[in-house]
Amino acid sequence: MRRALTLSLLLIAPLATSATADVTAGRLDPKRAIERSEAAVGRSIGSYTLTGATGQPIVLSALRDKPVVVSLVYSACSSVCPLTTQRLIDAVGQANQLFGSDRFHVLTIGFDARNDTPGRMAQFASMQGIRAPNWQVASADTATITAILRDLGFSYASIAGGFDHITQTTILDRGGRIYRHVYGDEFPIRMFMEPLRDVVYGGASPLSVSGFIDRVKFICTTFDPGAGRYRIDYGLVFGSVIAAISLMIFGGIIFREWRRSRGARTAAGQGAGS
Repeated sequence: MRRALTLSLLLIAPLATSATADVTAGRLDPKRAIERSEAAVGRSIGSYTLTGATGQPIVLSALRDKPVVVSLVYSACSSVCPLTTQRLIDAVGQANQLFGSDRFHVLTIGFDARNDTPGRMAQFASMQGIRAPNWQVASADTATITAILRDLGFSYASIAGGFDHITQTTILDRGGRIYRHVYGDEFPIRMFMEPLRDVVYGGASPLSVSGFIDRVKFICTTFDPGAGRYRIDYGLVFGSVIAAISLMIFGGIIFREWRRSRGARTAAGQGAGS
C-alpha cells in the first residue's frame, strides 16, 4: 500500500485558503493528520447541500436512507485522485455485484471549492469512467466544503503548485455517522468491503424477513483470496437455512409440549376442585 498521505500536484495557482489540519513548513504532519481523521470516526455529518454534476441539489440528509461512501478529490488532479478513483471504481463494482447498487450511495466531492465547478466535476467523472447508477459527483461553495471537511476530519494544505492532502475514503452508516476511513490510493479491497458490509447488512431489524436475509448474507459473505474478490458462500447459506429451520422446528416442539403440559395441569386443577 502506498503511504496514506500523498502529494497531488495542480498546474494552477494554489488556493488562498488555509489548510484544514496541522501544517509544518507548508506541509501536512502525517501523524497528526491521521489522528485528526480518526478522531472524526463516530461523528455525524451535517445536512449540507451540494451541487451535482448537472446542477441539481444533493442534500446529504436525504442520503441517510442508505450507507454512503464519500471520496474527496479535486478535479484538476492528475496523479493521486485518479488512482484513488480507479481503485474505488473497482471496489464499488464488486460491492454493487455483491450487495446491489440499491443498497448504498457513492459520492465524490471536489474539495477545491474555487475550481471544482459542477462542469469540472462532470468532466472528472467522464474522464475517470464513473458510471455506476448509485454514484454521484458534487461540488459546493467554500463555506460548505470547509464544514464538510471539518466533519470528515479531512486534511489538506496548499503548497507551491498544488496540494498536500490525506488520501481518504469515508464510509458513513445509514444515520450519517462516520463508520470507517479507508486510507491510500491502492487500499486493499478487504479494508473497503468489510466495513461496507457491516453498514449495508447491519441496519435492518433481525426480526424482519429482510433483516433475517441480511443477517444470513452477512454471515455467508466471504473473501476469496484466490480470486481477490468477495462472494456469497452458498454452502454456508444452505447450512444457515437448515439451522434456522431446525431451530424453528425445535421451538415448535417445545411450545407444543409446553401447551400440552399446561393443559394437563389446568385439567387436573379443575378435577381437584370438583
